[in-house]
Amino acid sequence: MAYRPQRMKFGAFFAPFHNDRTNPTLALESDMDLIACLDKLSFDEAWIGEHHSGAYECIASPEIMIATVAERTRHIRLGTGVSSLAYHHPLILADRIAQLDHQTRGRVMFGVGPGQLIADAYMMGVNPADLRRRMNESLAALVKLLHGETVNMQTDWFTLREARMHILPYQSPTVEMAVASAISPTGARAAGEFGIGMLSVAASSPEGFKALANSWQVCEEKAAEHGQTVSRDNWRVVFPLHIAETREQARKDLEYGLMDMFNYFHKFGGDLFPTVKSLDEAIDIWTTGGLGAFGVGLVGTPDDLAAHIEKLQEQSGGFGTFLSLAHNAAGPEATRKSYDLIARYVMPRFQRSNANRTASIEWAAANANRFMEAYMSGINSAIQSHEEEKAAKARGGA
Repeated sequence: MAYRPQRMKFGAFFAPFHNDRTNPTLALESDMDLIACLDKLSFDEAWIGEHHSGAYECIASPEIMIATVAERTRHIRLGTGVSSLAYHHPLILADRIAQLDHQTRGRVMFGVGPGQLIADAYMMGVNPADLRRRMNESLAALVKLLHGETVNMQTDWFTLREARMHILPYQSPTVEMAVASAISPTGARAAGEFGIGMLSVAASSPEGFKALANSWQVCEEKAAEHGQTVSRDNWRVVFPLHIAETREQARKDLEYGLMDMFNYFHKFGGDLFPTVKSLDEAIDIWTTGGLGAFGVGLVGTPDDLAAHIEKLQEQSGGFGTFLSLAHNAAGPEATRKSYDLIARYVMPRFQRSNANRTASIEWAAANANRFMEAYMSGINSAIQSHEEEKAAKARGGA
């Protein structure tokens, strides 16, 4: 039996994906507007990425986005999704996250990873083969720093000498952390070793889907080895989707930008990603074979999505948070509608929101005749009392 959280959390993971014809100012504004919309729809989380090449994934600093979005929202938690540890000195990054945690009054989540785009590493002169090693070295320092420890550490790319944070995070004992996990076991191992959450960003790819159950096993094994504890409540699974009231409408909505997405992945992945000639072909590829680590998408209805979340739960053994991968394959209005449908009809199924409502209406229905009898009796009694009062007044005036 798969683990089921008492209340599954829902959110969105913003790389984001904006085509290179879009005004970048408006692209960033649209992401912030959408996160504000998610806040009003009662989504729990939004994760914001860091990229430095390729034009489409156009947010360079998740921290700046979070600081701005925090002023426009009330309750939604905001995470770096993810900070590329291989590109930053850990003390500087720790200080920035702690400051951001204070500015948001504890709404920050610190998502970390090695760095996804190889072009980013190339421009900075970082060997892609070193990214995961660098992430682990940085993470070892960051966990200690964010807990208030003094750190001495020497690597081939950063030095820490009696380093300590002068201001600790707002959250106690430390800011919530999560590490990205794709197909390799690197993220799962790091999550277990340091006792932090896990972000399965490739859960919808064929390889990532197969690896879900094994990922958690690896995480638990490493946690036991290092004396840490981990919880499925802190496991987040990312999945690309678009839903509408009908499957036909969902497919039609993708006329807006799915072909642009295919163009982007083809340019970055070359022959690994096929060129397509029609929207139908693009949808069929996306919903069957998928787009590499971007994964297999779902294009359908709220019922289709709910069924697929159940499938993910069974495959993984259970997780605490479902994150929709933001992609801009549909236009702004259709995208907001998709999230609205998730909030109205999918989230309640996994959060027990209507458990007592359903029980209440069924109880009322089962007792309707008894209630109506008493209700009508009260009405008839009031009518009779009124008539008797009128009759008494009539007799008194006679």
